[in-house]
Amino acid sequence: MGIVDVLIIAVALSTDAFAVSVCKGLSVRKIKAGHLLAVGFYFGIFQALMPTIGYFLGKQFEKYISGFDHWIAFGLLLIIGVNMIREALSKDAPEAEKNSSFSVGTMLVLAVATSIDALAVGFSFALKSMDRTTFFYSAVSIGVVTCVLSMLGLLIGNFFGKKYKSKAELAGGIILILIGIKILLEDLGVISLPF
Repeated sequence: MGIVDVLIIAVALSTDAFAVSVCKGLSVRKIKAGHLLAVGFYFGIFQALMPTIGYFLGKQFEKYISGFDHWIAFGLLLIIGVNMIREALSKDAPEAEKNSSFSVGTMLVLAVATSIDALAVGFSFALKSMDRTTFFYSAVSIGVVTCVLSMLGLLIGNFFGKKYKSKAELAGGIILILIGIKILLEDLGVISLPF
């Protein structure tokens, strides 16, 4: 898995945090530096932490599932992607996204909720036999990309409104499904891409 794959996954994973940040931006009359730091910090940290947990869990089970790991990675990314697409096409925004609070409790709940997908992605990284150094850079990249896009989402939500939320989730879901297909086809020897 190359840097392009990691960056694409980082952007796809950050779409939930981006969407919630857009909704947070809608609920705030005036954005302050503390608001930007809160969404960037919480969402960025948890998007880096969850794949790390998933990676170390995956490493524990790697020897038992190495023969069909590509199917598991594909299945996890497919499920995550389909769920993101389903949420994007849903008309109802969860109540948590409408809350204008930036308290520690609220932000922790939102950060965990938006980073659960990253846990499964970290698990799939372990199944791809990614070494620890490469994984470390991948987790940091996911965290940084999420931090930046969350802050951007807060500003966009405050400025433009809800129209980009579902589009971001839809794009993220499609991207994760495509990466899952790519992993499966490469491991089956059907295709060989340079990135």
